[in-house]
Amino acid sequence: MNSKLKIYQSIHFKIALVFALMLMLTLEIVGAVFVRQLERQNISNFKQQIELPAYIDNSLATQLSRKNTKKANRQIREILTEVNNNNISEIRVVDSKGIIRGTSNASNQSIVGQRTTDNTVKNVLATNRSHSKNVYDSDNHNRYYVNVVPLLSSNNTNNVVGAVYMRASLESVYSTINNISLIYVFAALITIVIGLGITIIISREITRPIEEMRKQTLRIARGDYSGRVKVMGNDELGQLAGAINNLSVRVEESQEISEAEQRRLNSVLSHMSDGVLAADRRGLITVINETALDLLDRDDEDDEDVIGKSLLDILEIRQDYTMRELVEDDVQQILIDNTDTSGMILSAYFSTVQRESGVISGFVCVLHDVTSQQKEDQERKQFVSNVSHELRTPLTSVKSYVEALSDGAWKDPEIAPQFLQVVQDETDRMIRMINDLLSLSRMDSGTVKLNLEFVNINELFNYILDRFDMILKKEKDPDQKKYTIQRNITKKDLWVEIDTDKFTQVIDNIMNNAVKYSPDGGVITARLMETKNHVIMSIADQGLGIPRKDIGHIFDRFFRVDKARSRKQGGTGLGLAISKEVVNLLGGQIWVDSIEGKGSTFYISLPYVPYDEEDEWDDDKD
Repeated sequence: MNSKLKIYQSIHFKIALVFALMLMLTLEIVGAVFVRQLERQNISNFKQQIELPAYIDNSLATQLSRKNTKKANRQIREILTEVNNNNISEIRVVDSKGIIRGTSNASNQSIVGQRTTDNTVKNVLATNRSHSKNVYDSDNHNRYYVNVVPLLSSNNTNNVVGAVYMRASLESVYSTINNISLIYVFAALITIVIGLGITIIISREITRPIEEMRKQTLRIARGDYSGRVKVMGNDELGQLAGAINNLSVRVEESQEISEAEQRRLNSVLSHMSDGVLAADRRGLITVINETALDLLDRDDEDDEDVIGKSLLDILEIRQDYTMRELVEDDVQQILIDNTDTSGMILSAYFSTVQRESGVISGFVCVLHDVTSQQKEDQERKQFVSNVSHELRTPLTSVKSYVEALSDGAWKDPEIAPQFLQVVQDETDRMIRMINDLLSLSRMDSGTVKLNLEFVNINELFNYILDRFDMILKKEKDPDQKKYTIQRNITKKDLWVEIDTDKFTQVIDNIMNNAVKYSPDGGVITARLMETKNHVIMSIADQGLGIPRKDIGHIFDRFFRVDKARSRKQGGTGLGLAISKEVVNLLGGQIWVDSIEGKGSTFYISLPYVPYDEEDEWDDDKD
């Protein structure tokens, strides 16, 4: 911008130009008045110089009054010859009849005796009034002054006896005027040049502080506040320079405060766990933090890619809301379900930014990840629904049998014991469910206490499996399901720190499920193996298996793959949920691998640190 500033655009040039124009205008006006006055004065002096003396006019009037024309003409020629004025070109004497009686032009004596044809002479003879005028001769391009004066008789009768026609060249007068005007023009030009130079110097001195102030303001605009304008006086320019210096300091301080606030704002936004978006009054995004990009599944984009886009498009709510609806309906919070894309549910809080006049100048949107809260709420609702459903079924059954007994069934010796047995079974089932719920509640609250001890996991696993073999051998009911337990257990002693009672409950739950869902004559395979840092146990059955869509929910509370069959067999739907919580408390993991129609395999992994027992005995001896 500075380099493109031309010389005629600068202020000192304009000031110099104004002074020069004023000087030229003044000189022009003065020159015009001076030349005009000079012309008038010179012409007036010229007229006085060429004016004939009175005695010549009287002499010519006397000769025109004589009756002897020849002697009078000769005497008139002698009088005219005596007139010695180089400015007069020609003098003619005309009598009252209009006859030319004499001329001072020696080469034009032939006109003597002829009647004049000049209308001016005729008018003077007729009116008895003098007449003068300036004429221009187009033949020789000269200007002349013509003066015609009437001649009166000398006998006091004031009769016109003739007229004197005098013509004088004005070239000498105008030549003098032109020379003086030319000198004036040269002097004016020199004055203008000198005045222009002085004006440029003065304008530069005047505009130098202005130029410094301009440069300082440009530096301020570029963000450089280090320069200062030199204050050269206490006039208006000096006060303006001081004001610009103060402005520079104030702007620098304001800029530092603004940058510090911006850095603090960026730091706060970047470290916030919530997403923040700011938009102008049209809904176009102006500020967005990284958390918002992550929550909106736009972590592969920069904030520059999002800034300038519509808030409704970024939140993907354009189909449901408009900016006018958000303002007029005072919408403060909405839920954005992005489970199909990012797997999250977001809560968007909207707030308007208003000026003191009440005009809305922008919007602020705060995003909060409420996926876990929504999931917990959903699970809580589902849990309450499941508990209500699970308790309603046995209670309904108990109520029905009790009502039947009250109606008289207790008198029947065959039916009464059966009804009482059902009531007892359903009551036991509800007690088991309540106990399981209490156990889960203690685990969730962290109040459960673990009695940890190092246990030989081989012996414990075999002990539990032997118990199931013993149950099978003692069973005398021919209708009872038959199964076989196949063991694939390492013979190495593996000592693991666990809570024996709770871990036994986990194996019992898995084995009971394997027995329940295995077909008659099925094989249950139990394995125990050692890895570098873990002990892995697995229990596989040959049952119906678990559909792929249900594998992720198998450890949920009250979840059953075959709800009717599980409830018929007396299950509470909480066994695997309790098993998972116990294994997690022991620092392990539990998972399932299943193929529908071929069976399921449950895996348990526990942390294991191998050590040599002899080392402990050596330490005790020391």
